[in-house]
Amino acid sequence: MALHSPFKSLAQLSLGAQLRTRSELRDGQGAPLPEGTKPAFFTSQRTRLNAGFTGYRFKVGLSVQDVRVWGQDASTVNRTTTQDNNGLMVHEAWAEVMLTDTTLKNKTFSIKLGRQELLYDDSRLLGNLDWLQQGRRHDAALLKYEANSWMLHLGGAFNQNKELSSGTVYNPTPPGNYPANTNGGAMYKSMEFFYAGKKFEKGNASFLFLSDQFSKYHSDNSVKTWETGAWTRFTTGFFFTNTFNKTTLTASAYYQGGKNAVGQKLNAALLTANAMFALNKTFSIGPGVDYTTGGTSGSTSKAFDPLYGTPHKFWGLMDYYYAASGFGGHGLQDFYIKSKLKATGKLLLAADVHQFLSASDVTSSNNVSYSRNFGTEADVVATYNLTKVISFEAGYSHYWSTASLVSETVKNVANAKSNSNWAYLMINIKPDFILK
Repeated sequence: MALHSPFKSLAQLSLGAQLRTRSELRDGQGAPLPEGTKPAFFTSQRTRLNAGFTGYRFKVGLSVQDVRVWGQDASTVNRTTTQDNNGLMVHEAWAEVMLTDTTLKNKTFSIKLGRQELLYDDSRLLGNLDWLQQGRRHDAALLKYEANSWMLHLGGAFNQNKELSSGTVYNPTPPGNYPANTNGGAMYKSMEFFYAGKKFEKGNASFLFLSDQFSKYHSDNSVKTWETGAWTRFTTGFFFTNTFNKTTLTASAYYQGGKNAVGQKLNAALLTANAMFALNKTFSIGPGVDYTTGGTSGSTSKAFDPLYGTPHKFWGLMDYYYAASGFGGHGLQDFYIKSKLKATGKLLLAADVHQFLSASDVTSSNNVSYSRNFGTEADVVATYNLTKVISFEAGYSHYWSTASLVSETVKNVANAKSNSNWAYLMINIKPDFILK
């Protein structure tokens, strides 16, 4: 007599892989180069193996990746991985337990534990930063309640460098002085957030409240000594997107307060709005504006930090703003026009133009004033899907910079080139299959 268990009937194994190479020509990517500086050229590679297992009232996910630049290892040497060189790492390793019976299809209540991506709305504040070869992940716990078109998520993380016998002092600076996040800031010691979202037929709206804490410290001769306790920052606001007939409208507004990672009081905001008009089945175009506050008011910082999102998606593909290369906390005004053309069933073309300005006054240490104009960027990207598994992507960007952009308190580049270029070719191979 055969025995059939509900676990066996529901069990499902998924396997996947990704090999993504990206060759880049950098002649001022991130910041303008000084005159006479040679452009850089290299190829980076992400290799990922993904596995997932679903059973009765649980799911498990695992993603292991190796990220490196071609040639950074001597062909006969097995090096020791450092964070500066990325290398082999666990990108995700999580388990999700269904706290209610999984036969209730329109309602779920679960808890997800472990290393995981946090991906919400348009990825502006919480995203997986997939453009970066190593991506972004969090060691966190996530309580999820989803019913019909509503979703309520409550998440939290508490970071420590190692197992301790006493205390909870946390050093957020990885070895090699490597930035802990893409904004070049310190890694949070702890983080909590509440997300409430409502799905529409062609869009969604959401509310976010996120609080992150940063280790307190004191400095002696520029050497930081980490202390007990933490400074707390909070970010809260709303997001909305929906398609009305042939027009897609997106807007968001967030406020940031508390204290930042250096213990400075915060009073900052982010405002965004954009529209995309589908002129026909193949072409869409639309304007937009982003505004982040910046500068200081007395001892209070007005510089908004876009948390743990995907800046590459929003503020120009050359990553001049809110990426690894800082711009002095001046805040940003970004007026842009974006367009997309579906040339064929397999070829997609995109072209964007950005006009960037500072959101606060730009002055040097000896009180020389500059224009708020940071310059103009043009981005062109072509994506060709050879098959469902294989795709090619090529892009070119050009930046026309100003004296304000390269000034002492912004990018601080002496004798800078006024024109910067960046080009890339990316090949993405991503097979996956499911076993039942």
